[in-house]
Amino acid sequence: MDDDLPTQALPEHLPLRCVLMRGGTSKGVFLRAADLPSDPRQRDRVILALFGSPDPRQIDGLGGADILTSKVAIIGPPSRPDADVDYTFGQVSITEPVVDYDMNCGNISAAVGVYAIEEGLVRPTDPLTHVRVHNTNTRTVFTVSVPTLHGMPQVEGECRIDGVPGTGAEILLDYAGTAGAATGALLPTGRVRDSLTVPALRRSLEVSLVDLANLCLFVRAQDLGLAGTEGPGDLPASALDSIAAVKEAAAAVVGVRPDGLIPIPVLVAPPATYTTFLGTTVDAASVDLVARVVGGRPLVLHKAYPGTAAACTATAAAIPGTIPADVARPRAPGRWVIGHPSGTMTVASEVAEAGGTYRVARAAYARTARRLLDGVAYVRVRALEPDRVSARLLGARGGDTVNA
Repeated sequence: MDDDLPTQALPEHLPLRCVLMRGGTSKGVFLRAADLPSDPRQRDRVILALFGSPDPRQIDGLGGADILTSKVAIIGPPSRPDADVDYTFGQVSITEPVVDYDMNCGNISAAVGVYAIEEGLVRPTDPLTHVRVHNTNTRTVFTVSVPTLHGMPQVEGECRIDGVPGTGAEILLDYAGTAGAATGALLPTGRVRDSLTVPALRRSLEVSLVDLANLCLFVRAQDLGLAGTEGPGDLPASALDSIAAVKEAAAAVVGVRPDGLIPIPVLVAPPATYTTFLGTTVDAASVDLVARVVGGRPLVLHKAYPGTAAACTATAAAIPGTIPADVARPRAPGRWVIGHPSGTMTVASEVAEAGGTYRVARAAYARTARRLLDGVAYVRVRALEPDRVSARLLGARGGDTVNA
């Protein structure tokens, strides 16, 4: 980013450098860690004001009023020797004054590699530049492999992603080294399947908890009275309440916050033919299983499929006895095609077992990503509680950026 970008001194606004990027089926605002307050509370106030949250339309900010487009990526220098950059992901709530940091986003992660190269944080090595990304949310390192030409990330290519118009250059992400990020173990309970007691439902149901890329909670869709082929808006409030109850019960079992974003509920079912919310048809013969992610704050059915959940789903399906393995109908070894609300997603997964312990050798998928806009955003001072914000923040003027 050019440090000499013009900014206009506006007495009731603070200028903040930012880049808007698409990563996979998501969009996010990318910020430099050095341009944000070091105090977490002040930082989150700046981010909420930048996005226009809380507001269902996020009309007074940069948020896209959708769970897939209300995301922030904070980038800084690496804090560990095996990484090239630090990356903190934030899910900015649309309806509440909250930024959640308890998970990563696998789609936005693709754009982190592109951003790091374009911003000069990583030296390119044509024709493929490998960016080692330390995700501070999960305290793990994953690799983003970005095709580069003349030292810059390529944009055009033949990689097609359901849920994104057109094609682009193929970016590969591998989460093999992220097992146990939230709980310390790939299988947090030590079992491939558990009978989970859900007090709110007054019954138990079978689930699988798998912790790779993000901690996921796998449930058979039929056990909640669903087909597994539902699209956005198809889940009744009663189903969302049931999923929330199962998520809360599972969180208690593995010792994570009951009000956080993890474990991510994933509804799985055998291959089936269905119509996507975009109007296309997915044939049962083209997928190994169908899955739906229900997440966010409040819980909603995702319109596409998160990359981290995809890596975890494929890994779970490769472990005999899990719920995903039971419903899946694999057609090729080491390759899983997941049917989701926007179409399909392919993940390469290799899991080895020795003495009852599973080791993930590969959990990789392809995305596309590109820069959409860069420049200076203006944050309303009034939204930051001026009496509690640092003097440095209040003194920001033309050419300065928000920085405590």
